[in-house]
Amino acid sequence: MMRLLPLLVLVAACSPTPKLAAPPPGPQAQFPSPMAEQVRRHERVPDAVHPGRVDTIRAVLPKPVEVFVPEALGASAEVDVLVHFHGAGYVVRHAAAEPGREVVAVAVHLGAGSSVYERPFSGTNAFAALVDSVQAIVAPSRIRRIVLSSWSAGYGSVRAILRAHPGDIAGVILLDGLHTDYMPEGTRLADGGALNEAKMIPFRVFAERAVRGETRMFVTHSEIFPGTYASTTETAEYLASALGLKRSPALAWGPVGMQAISETRAGRLVILGFAGNSAPDHVDHLHALGPFLNLLLAN
Repeated sequence: MMRLLPLLVLVAACSPTPKLAAPPPGPQAQFPSPMAEQVRRHERVPDAVHPGRVDTIRAVLPKPVEVFVPEALGASAEVDVLVHFHGAGYVVRHAAAEPGREVVAVAVHLGAGSSVYERPFSGTNAFAALVDSVQAIVAPSRIRRIVLSSWSAGYGSVRAILRAHPGDIAGVILLDGLHTDYMPEGTRLADGGALNEAKMIPFRVFAERAVRGETRMFVTHSEIFPGTYASTTETAEYLASALGLKRSPALAWGPVGMQAISETRAGRLVILGFAGNSAPDHVDHLHALGPFLNLLLAN
């Protein structure tokens, strides 16, 4: 038996090391669609120069804020201001400068994620300071009304501002970007979860006022399903249901090649659903800001 020991040791040393099972992947923050269909046109706003002046506000938010004053406004006594959160500044300038809807355009782009947009306006005077800075730029004209718009993660800023300054806002446009958490966290509606309604309260209250005609609100959504937090379809359904409104099917062309599939209208509240669950479909909503702004102001 003692003579076999060295042989046993040699065999053990030459045996392959057993492979350890790979750890399971961590939870994903999102499950983006891999699709990239080419059926719809996905038209894009050109990065063009519009007559007017561009100023920059540097001291209020973590990143510079661009303010575009269209030349067509001239020396108007009163001006409307569009404050847009998230997305290319040239798209916002284009929305403000088109004939017939000239407004002062404020473009706020702070980065990725709704918390990046919500944090600077939560428990601070940042929004009031931003408005004061814009007023100084447009003087001697006076700000008549303020419209907030956001695309994607930019809704975080809108939510924070509606909590603190609901009476200062004349209108809100949410472009495929109204989200909330699932409760319990990560548990989808299909799996027995529910929406975190607490985060929806500022939007619901503002929507109620829009139904009564006191404000204006325009909400769009795609068919994109993030997976680990509520989709814009689910939040639109929640908003309509909370207000006792019925969503109706629709079939119509929208701006930049979009295809409308549903609509809800009551008072000055409009909720429009559009086809598509790919990245280009999501970007469509941003590039349609101009036509949607027209619809908001006309409603």
